[in-house]
Amino acid sequence: MSDNRNADTGETTTGHVWDDDLADYTNQPPRWWMIGLAASAIWVVVYFLMYPSIPIATSGTFTPGIGVPGTGQWTAVKEMEADMQAVNDARSKYENKLKDMTPAAILADKELSEYVARSGKVLFSDNCAGCHGQNGIGTIDKQGLFAPVLNDDDWLFGGTIEQIYESIANGRQAMMMAHKSSLSAPEIKTLAAAVAQGNPTSTPLFTEKGCVGCHGADGKGMQAMGAANLADKVWRFSGKPEDIEYTITHGVNDAGDKETRVAIMPNFTAAGKLSAVEMKKLAVYVFKFGGGKASDPAATTN
Repeated sequence: MSDNRNADTGETTTGHVWDDDLADYTNQPPRWWMIGLAASAIWVVVYFLMYPSIPIATSGTFTPGIGVPGTGQWTAVKEMEADMQAVNDARSKYENKLKDMTPAAILADKELSEYVARSGKVLFSDNCAGCHGQNGIGTIDKQGLFAPVLNDDDWLFGGTIEQIYESIANGRQAMMMAHKSSLSAPEIKTLAAAVAQGNPTSTPLFTEKGCVGCHGADGKGMQAMGAANLADKVWRFSGKPEDIEYTITHGVNDAGDKETRVAIMPNFTAAGKLSAVEMKKLAVYVFKFGGGKASDPAATTN
């Protein structure tokens, strides 16, 4: 035993001594530390009894956080359900009103409009942002703009709240025929150059080749057909002359041309993915980007 004592202090060591100065003592830990250890052990027992601690099999696997409820009857699932119920209770006073209101009436109600502007953000991110980009700024692919920008004031089918709702609910699919067989390469180039300059009527080809039938005598388009305004330099796909030439050559949604541009807004009603209330929310949310146009006052009635 004398070999396990420090010669200077007489305290017991484990026998591990280095350089005659550094030794591994066998002293007891401080009292405060022992009290903390005992309290921790007691807390483990209390926690084990009050909260789920023994995992149970769910669908053949052990699911963390789901187990024997314990004396407190608490589970993560119960807490989640309680939180969801609180959210639903807060939303119900608004959601119940939306069912019987038109998009225009919702927009005219300041409180409901503000509620929809907030709740519609998630709907837009989940269902629209993939094509139109976050906040409606559009997305780009190798051929130009993949889907129209929604936060400006240029609309192919109209930008009133009713027209926006109709686009969401029923989808949109305009069609521009391919002109590769009716126009020569020089004619396509001439037309594309005039359109790129925002002055499509500057060439007689615009009238002679029948472009006025869809885009109007002034080239400003026809919303009923989804024909683009060619005079405002706001582009559905791209404003580069070579890209405009491609559109004239192969058209848009022309089933007879394998290289045609594809521009289809899905029908959310037919898809069954969104409820009528959710589509109303989206219409108001998109309108409030800032590019929507005034509605017919009569449309604001319930």
